[in-house]
Amino acid sequence: MTTDKFAAKMTAAYKSFDQHAILKDVNLQIETGKIIGLIGPSGAGKSTTIKCLLGMEKLDQGEATVFQTKMPNRKILNRIGYMGQSNALYNELTAKENLLFFGQLTEMSKEELTQAIERTMNLVNLNEFIDQLVGTYSGGMKRRLSLAITLLADPDLIVLDEPTVGIDPSLRAAIWNQLRLLTEAEKTIIVTTHVMDEAEKCDAVGLIIAGKIFAFGSPTELKQKFKVHSIEEVFLKAEGVTNEAF
Repeated sequence: MTTDKFAAKMTAAYKSFDQHAILKDVNLQIETGKIIGLIGPSGAGKSTTIKCLLGMEKLDQGEATVFQTKMPNRKILNRIGYMGQSNALYNELTAKENLLFFGQLTEMSKEELTQAIERTMNLVNLNEFIDQLVGTYSGGMKRRLSLAITLLADPDLIVLDEPTVGIDPSLRAAIWNQLRLLTEAEKTIIVTTHVMDEAEKCDAVGLIIAGKIFAFGSPTELKQKFKVHSIEEVFLKAEGVTNEAF
């Protein structure tokens, strides 16, 4: 497990697709043992920021490092759990078969994998459905199973792209409580979200608008800076400012 102050960094990052700029001079430092939220309008660059940070997309300019290692790096990927917006699941397999398949791609022993499956399925409250075909799962259940798979190998850096879409409020609260416990074990978590009350639970929030980090700080710092009472108001006020600027 890393003891570095910063688990991940992005420096002077630029990324374009089809000559359309997606990221514009993004600088980001992710502190170890913290939950970092990335918020912003759809298409602002949140998912691209994550993919470039992890080396899933190549930057046009700039540098991304994870655990002081330039990305992409296959060895470092073993310490990262990534959950994308789309569920990468096999519908024709049961949940348990999905977990075993993805778990066997890691370096866990059979006993460790068995324990990890029980632990993560308890977290997402799916144990009673473990032998059910994933194709019969609801959208919310698939999201929860994807989260369980992401956490299987006990990664040091956990990256969750819109993790709670379709999940009911009570279970969402339970998942966030578990994420907070993970940070107590020095796990680092990056979450993109459109749910503003989730952003309030983060240690720091990065507001991405039009491919730039418009603001970054703790929820309290951002609310003070924009003279508002909630992160939702920060979002709305910042979006209004940038719309006027452009």
